[in-house]
Amino acid sequence: MQYQICVSGAAHGSTVEQNWDVAFGAGEQIAKAGHILLTGATTGLPYAAAQGAKAAGGMSVGLSPAASRQAHERKYRLPTDAFDFILHTGLHYVGRDNMLVSCSDAVISIGGRIGTTHEFATAVELGKPLVILEGGGGASQLFEELLQLARTGTSLVSFESDPEKLLAATLKLLEKKHSKLV
Repeated sequence: MQYQICVSGAAHGSTVEQNWDVAFGAGEQIAKAGHILLTGATTGLPYAAAQGAKAAGGMSVGLSPAASRQAHERKYRLPTDAFDFILHTGLHYVGRDNMLVSCSDAVISIGGRIGTTHEFATAVELGKPLVILEGGGGASQLFEELLQLARTGTSLVSFESDPEKLLAATLKLLEKKHSKLV
């Protein structure tokens, strides 16, 4: 089965440099496994994942906060080169985040700041399989504590300390979710 897997992470800040190779590798793994990468069509870690997917010959789809390509490039100053397709949502960042997670079968979260926290919370609320890189820094350091406050089930959330195992953990959670649907 081909899945749409989101890589979520910081567009700027210290976790970008710290986790660039991890995000690139996650995009690469997703593509090599025949899945479609979804990101917020932004800079930083999502961009690294998109570059990884493209380097592996995979499909990279970005959901932009902008309403047009012109606004994507000029107003938001976001990249276009690592994407096969960009959906210009016109929903700004908050709406884009909701749509991105809603369209994804699962989310891999690496490092992050407030936008990553929003995508994390949306994934938990929607019951999306969610794999969080332990030791990724940034906002992700708070995710375990936030999960304790969640009113929804967290059986589809996993923490992975080995960056090479992010996709395997994601696929395991997807299998768990879909086995309940049968």
